[in-house]
Amino acid sequence: MIHLLRDLAWRNQPARVTLPRGRLALFFAAFLFSVLIPPPIAAPGESVAPSGALRVGTWAEELEADDSMIISGGITAGKATGQEGKLRCVATVIEKGKVRVAIVACDVLMLKRDTLDPVAEEIERTTGIPSTHILINCTHTHHAPSTVRLHGYGADDVFTKRVERGIMDAVRKAASNLVDCRFSFALGDEKTVGQNSRVLLDDGQIFWIGPRTNFVRSTGPFDPELPVLAFRDMDDHLRALIYNHSTHTIGLRQGGKRSPSIYGLAAQELETELGGQFTFLEGASGSTHNLVLTADESIRRLKEAVRRTVEKAKPHEVTKLAALKRPFKFRIRRFDESLESAAVDRYCRKYAPSVAEAFGNVFKNMRRELAPVQGEERETWLQVIRIGDVAIVGVPAEYFTQLGLDIKNRSPFRYTYIAELANDWIGYLPNLEGHKLGGYQVWTGYHSYAEPGTGERIADEAVAMLKELAR
Repeated sequence: MIHLLRDLAWRNQPARVTLPRGRLALFFAAFLFSVLIPPPIAAPGESVAPSGALRVGTWAEELEADDSMIISGGITAGKATGQEGKLRCVATVIEKGKVRVAIVACDVLMLKRDTLDPVAEEIERTTGIPSTHILINCTHTHHAPSTVRLHGYGADDVFTKRVERGIMDAVRKAASNLVDCRFSFALGDEKTVGQNSRVLLDDGQIFWIGPRTNFVRSTGPFDPELPVLAFRDMDDHLRALIYNHSTHTIGLRQGGKRSPSIYGLAAQELETELGGQFTFLEGASGSTHNLVLTADESIRRLKEAVRRTVEKAKPHEVTKLAALKRPFKFRIRRFDESLESAAVDRYCRKYAPSVAEAFGNVFKNMRRELAPVQGEERETWLQVIRIGDVAIVGVPAEYFTQLGLDIKNRSPFRYTYIAELANDWIGYLPNLEGHKLGGYQVWTGYHSYAEPGTGERIADEAVAMLKELAR
């Protein structure tokens, strides 16, 4: 009808238009409302949010730790003296209409679902955010107290309880601190902090630790992508920023300290320089490490890459905010004890002879505990979150980079990123080629116990969930 009236007026031709009285009255009421009712006027110092704007809240809870606590990440138990930077749980809550999602990053190595499921349920109870819409990622710092049973030691119960409380408090405070925001996005890269670290050696083994004098070639890709998701308030102040990169979180400015490591230190320094709350999400880095750069140089390069990406970030309309979280079943692998023992012994005696016996015993003990449950079925979580045309995929493992790239390449979303060690931890998940090549990441233990092919199955299911979310 509106198009008809405009066309007739433009032609300056008389016309008789007959409408039912009800529709005609509604038409003129809408017209008069749009003309006569002025838009809302902001009070001095305030801004009016556009229709359908996001509301975003963020909060960081610091985690207290001390020198008595076992540090996670090594093969045998070790401790730290002092600390650099803060260990934190950082939460970002995003709301659009009646939909809310929470994205949390914790400065710990990893957390299992028996710890995280009750936390997500409590957050749902106290905030109303569905547990299916809560993603809890571990930054994978190798310099924080232990929160899981790994190798030759267990979790520090006191610190683990603090992490649980930190997650809940961070989300609750973020959810009660929502303000209207605009979403901006840019895809950058950092190509030098990290590389494929599963290097083929000239004796046919895969590099783990020890000398690097006999490298032949890398056995997989490195993913340099560094996306930035920025949320600015109506006065254009940076409120929250999430960035993602795919290298193992290892490295200290000062040796022997507790630390959030390179990504966490970069985030905390950028907060003081750019404002806002920064969150790092660990990407698919099960097969990538930084083998060359110092921690100080890595932090400098990461900060430069984030700044560069922030500067080119453009507003992105969030047409839809949504999440899916589904159970995923897998099986504990079956293994040959003699072959497993020989693989560990061969590598360690050649490349780490001073610790070969101790390391061999650690892996032997883990296999002894896993032997009775070979072939048993387990259940974990997969999750996908959509923020407009940006998707985040939560996988519960140290995920090989090739598998992460496979999800990215098959995703229906223009921008897709992996958050590994999300909502659970089921060890390393190599691709099938990685299993054939061998190496530490596929030696059986609590660090690696899922049957071969689990990584590919997770990729297939994640892509199916992304397609569902894209509809």
